[in-house]
Amino acid sequence: MDFSPDTLARLNDNLLYHALGIRIEHCGGGQARATLAPTANACWPSPGSPHGGVLFTVIDTTMAWAAMSLAGPGESVATVDCSIQYPAPATHGPFTCEAASLRKTGRTVFMRAEILDGRAGVVALGQGTFRIIREQAG
Repeated sequence: MDFSPDTLARLNDNLLYHALGIRIEHCGGGQARATLAPTANACWPSPGSPHGGVLFTVIDTTMAWAAMSLAGPGESVATVDCSIQYPAPATHGPFTCEAASLRKTGRTVFMRAEILDGRAGVVALGQGTFRIIREQAG
């Protein structure tokens, strides 16, 4: 399922995303794209260079929304495992994260993501496993 502009607006109305500078731009068909225009607090102690934990959050979040686009009504997703590598310093923003599903087996989704800097260089690579779960009523 593709997320509508209204759904994306609701996703982006999130205190964590505002604090870090994250914006979900697209989500659907097992893929998602997010941008990171890091805030000053997200770049402490190095101005202009987001902390690795911020990049991890962007990768985990973007992969989760991509996996969520494969879930059905009344379902959500949970991160089972997430790993990240940092092949280059994140010094030239803004940044773009692209995530895509590699495979869905039953209720398990395997994902991959990368973050590109403003010069189209890869600054982070991630992969994760997500579980589609049924939401509990009440």
